[in-house]
Order: sequence, then C-alpha cells, then structure tokens
Amino acid sequence: NISSWWNFGSLLGICLILQILTGLFLAMHYTSDTTTAFSSVTHICRDVNYGWIIRYMHANGASMFFICLYMHV
Repeated sequence: NISSWWNFGSLLGICLILQILTGLFLAMHYTSDTTTAFSSVTHICRDVNYGWIIRYMHANGASMFFICLYMHV
C-alpha cells in the first residue's frame, strides 16, 4: 500500500536535485586552498548574486534530505 509517508520519496528526489544544483553553483566560486577558503566563502555570500541564499539552501537542504530519508525508509 502506498501511504502518505511514501510522498517523502518524491521530496527526497527534490532535495537531492537541489543539493546537486546548489553544490555545483557553490563549487564554481569555492577554492579549497587553506589560505583562501574562508575568503572564498565570504566572496560567495557577499559578491555573488544571491550567493547567500544558495549557501543556505545547500546547508538546510542537507538536513532536509536526511529527514526525508529517515521518514521514507
């Protein structure tokens, strides 16, 4: 039987697509060098158009992904 809990599977797919897209956009501006990593994060939040909301969507999307995964399984 398909119940209302099964809808978390579609939310899980949406969260996964959101994580992939926001991760790609963040990776375009991030540098992993230890001396410039923090400045690249501040660059994303301050200088990139809507970079702050992309960063927060990526961070909160990870939490939402695991909540949906727990509810779905």
